Amino acid sequence: MVIETLTGTAIRPHLPALARLRIAVFRAWPYLYDGSEAAEARHLEHFAASAHAALVVARQGGEIVGCSTCQPLEEQSDNLLEPFRAAGIEPHRVFYFGESVLLPAYRGQGAGVAFFTAREAHARAVSRCDLAAFCSVIRPEQHRLRPPGDVPLDGFWSRRGYARRPDLVCNMRWKQIDGDEEVENRLVFWTKSLR
Repeated sequence: MVIETLTGTAIRPHLPALARLRIAVFRAWPYLYDGSEAAEARHLEHFAASAHAALVVARQGGEIVGCSTCQPLEEQSDNLLEPFRAAGIEPHRVFYFGESVLLPAYRGQGAGVAFFTAREAHARAVSRCDLAAFCSVIRPEQHRLRPPGDVPLDGFWSRRGYARRPDLVCNMRWKQIDGDEEVENRLVFWTKSLR
């Protein structure tokens, strides 16, 4: 598997692949996202316009099988900024790691570790941020769509040096596979020092 970090104008041609991967991967547990190409285009446009963003791509035999994104938190929407402000953390100190999506057949081969390594290196190279952060959806233990034997990624994230921050929680809305309307979801942040 080949891992490549793309920036600037090199990002835009790969956004359709990122959109397709987001729709496919986030449809599964725990996100249950019922995405559309139109919604993806809107979501990814601000990312493509960022001067400091990066898209980390995983390729197998030339085919894109995974993507991961990052950009300064201060370029994100207020619902992501507010938890940090409320906790006394200035958003300009934080580099936000957005989605990491990888097709199931390619998991367990090192791409997840490579995504974090590449994004951390990019954040250090293009910013003075001292904190990396990403968020994960909070689901009730007894959720009816939780698959049997589900193993959360908490251990993987902890081994990368990230700590779950129950004091940093945000809300996002999206349409889920089990309903017709967008619903509000709570997400908790995980952070790691970049210094």
